[in-house]
Amino acid sequence: MRNVLAVCAIAIAITSGASHAAEPKPVPAETQSAVAATQSQLDKLFAELKRERNPQAADRISRRIWDEWYKSGSASIDLMMEWSNDAVQAQKFDVALDFLDQVVTLQPEFAEGWNRRATVHFLMRQFGKSMADIERALELEPRHFGALSGMAQIMKETGRRELALRAWQRVIDIYPMMRSAQDEIATLSEELAGESI
Repeated sequence: MRNVLAVCAIAIAITSGASHAAEPKPVPAETQSAVAATQSQLDKLFAELKRERNPQAADRISRRIWDEWYKSGSASIDLMMEWSNDAVQAQKFDVALDFLDQVVTLQPEFAEGWNRRATVHFLMRQFGKSMADIERALELEPRHFGALSGMAQIMKETGRRELALRAWQRVIDIYPMMRSAQDEIATLSEELAGESI
């Protein structure tokens, strides 16, 4: 029953494209200026990404967005993120989760911490936990095309192709030239059209 309710909630979120408003939490003083600078830079980059029609140029812009997302404003958080990445590369997912649990506890407003933890849960095929972290990342950064891509992959892996298609369409709204999203939309649209014949 909980799974059915969770799927319904996800379907509503994907269909509406709306994120739930979270209670504002105080941002530590040492990160406030970094957050403001990052947000301003992200706004500019997302505007460029939406207008860009050259795939290579769009890819460069997306990499700059990822660079901004990685900025936590805290040297200790950055170090734990690096350690978690090293653990993932070594396929020590439990170790990676230990670091990422600390990241999201110490800096709950850092969207990339939630997204990274969602990725590790996905790699461990813990789709429910991954989805919960994706939802939190999207509350903090609704334009997070990486988190939306993860959502789409989970929907596809769990046989919910129509929801996967909607999630990929949300990705394209943000990052029109993302080739993997374009390919997934084409494939899923064809598969779903074939089912309706």
